[in-house]
Amino acid sequence: MDITKFVEISKPLGVLGIKVTQNDKLIAQWHLEEECRRNVYSAAKSFTSCAVGFAVQEGLLSLDEKLVDAFWGDLPEKIDDNLKKATVRDLLTMCLGQEKAQLMGAQRPLYEEDDWVKLALEIPFVYEPGTKFVYNNVGPYLAGVLVQRRADCNLVDYLTPRLFTPLGIKAPMWETDPMGNTFGAGGLFLTLSELHKFGLFCLQKGMWNGKQLLSKEWLEECAKQQVNAPYGYLFWRGKYNSFRADGKYCQLAVVLPDKNAVVSVVAECRQTDALMQALYEHVCAQL
Repeated sequence: MDITKFVEISKPLGVLGIKVTQNDKLIAQWHLEEECRRNVYSAAKSFTSCAVGFAVQEGLLSLDEKLVDAFWGDLPEKIDDNLKKATVRDLLTMCLGQEKAQLMGAQRPLYEEDDWVKLALEIPFVYEPGTKFVYNNVGPYLAGVLVQRRADCNLVDYLTPRLFTPLGIKAPMWETDPMGNTFGAGGLFLTLSELHKFGLFCLQKGMWNGKQLLSKEWLEECAKQQVNAPYGYLFWRGKYNSFRADGKYCQLAVVLPDKNAVVSVVAECRQTDALMQALYEHVCAQL
């Protein structure tokens, strides 16, 4: 596969590397520099989604649990009616009910409160859960915390035997909150190849080397549009019936089931729309 045109367009935009696998074969790759672990930002959310899937699979939690039950010890004095309605499922769809994005990258260093669970639940739930799409780090953060509490370990330790070790991803660094909880909404560091393997795991619907690690049904739900926005369970949906792990500045693992392909990118791109257009037009459309 010739990705020369994509590289020509995207190199000035800040692309650092790309890998393309189709029908189990690596058919194209390009690197500006040798691979190293980089912050994949919100692509971490898709790993948290899988952590939730493993926890559901193991009976540690249910998507139908109410947040007021799951976080009963962290609730504000006054509980919104909408908070009373919110479930674990609402943590995964960006339709939690809060009005503005919180726990974002520029905000996190400035919080005086160290207990981000209590901080997050004190934010007003303005909308009925499931009705309003607002991109917000609170949902995936709380989802990650809940898995950690039920499993009694951090997300890296939880995912290591279930996902990281089978995929050959060794002890990745992952941002934590001031209380030591893994920050499930971002801050995971991976190489391009590691991110690409995660995309292949998603393409194979939770199977790796002939073993079903995570239920096929969970990955299908993750990939499916869940709300009135192109969003599943902490995965974005896109052109060509694709779904993707997507981090700031274009850290991408784009899964294309209809083409049996995965396209992964790492970048330092401030023109996301232009790079995505180039990726769709000069890579995905050519598969």
